[in-house]
Amino acid sequence: MTKLDASKRLKPRGGGLPGLLLGFSYPLRALRLFQKHKSLWPYVIGPLVINILLGGVLYSLGIWSGLKLVNRWTQQLINWVGPAWLDTVIEFLSPVIQGGLIVVLLVVLGLVLLQFGGILGSPFYGQLSEKIEILQAGKLDAPPSMGAGAIVIDIWRALMFELKKLLLLAAIGLPLLLGNLIPGVGTLVATIGGITLASLLVCLDMFDAPLERRRLKFRQKLGIVFRALPASGSFALVCLGLFSIPLMNLLAIPLCVAAGTLFFCDRILSATPPPAS
Repeated sequence: MTKLDASKRLKPRGGGLPGLLLGFSYPLRALRLFQKHKSLWPYVIGPLVINILLGGVLYSLGIWSGLKLVNRWTQQLINWVGPAWLDTVIEFLSPVIQGGLIVVLLVVLGLVLLQFGGILGSPFYGQLSEKIEILQAGKLDAPPSMGAGAIVIDIWRALMFELKKLLLLAAIGLPLLLGNLIPGVGTLVATIGGITLASLLVCLDMFDAPLERRRLKFRQKLGIVFRALPASGSFALVCLGLFSIPLMNLLAIPLCVAAGTLFFCDRILSATPPPAS
């Protein structure tokens, strides 16, 4: 199947308010799928072990150095404020400021774990997504095997996918970062924009297994995510939230990969599902 043919068969459905609410439900649906089909467990246990080892190192280093940085930034903010009365207000609000920075730290650590855990666990996640698509759609759309050259092509496409995500992050993230220089409104816009950008990147990662099997271009993948709004947006937000919770995010990656494939089969793939047995 060519990239053009595959793209034409994909008809994302956002679904308005019902779709928005359904988007939140897919991780729970994936959990129920794991309970129902024990044959999927090996594809979860493997990456879970990888994530535990990686997460132990990442959080040991990241939280230790990150909390020191949070304390330093909070103190610098207090020292930077000029008027004494405002200094008192900032000092009073310092626990809130620290709490916000710690949340940002946990989100960043969760995204780092997602990237490295996703790369190391990709063989498991690819197999997991294939098994789920067969269960849900009754068949698997995949390009014909191209022999040893397919490995090189797959590695090249994976590298280009990560590079394009980095370019997207830089193109949108840097202006948002500069927006923090504008007090009040700039910070609010930068915060909302940052969460939206992080959710978009998470959504691309969680949908990538079934989309990559169809050899779609990066722009086509982006288009599918946008056309599936608002359901894809709520799905991405709940995944981002799960990735930001320490310990929970160790299981969240395989859970959300499975949820992304379920979302793909239900709301993107234009194939008729198999009849219920």
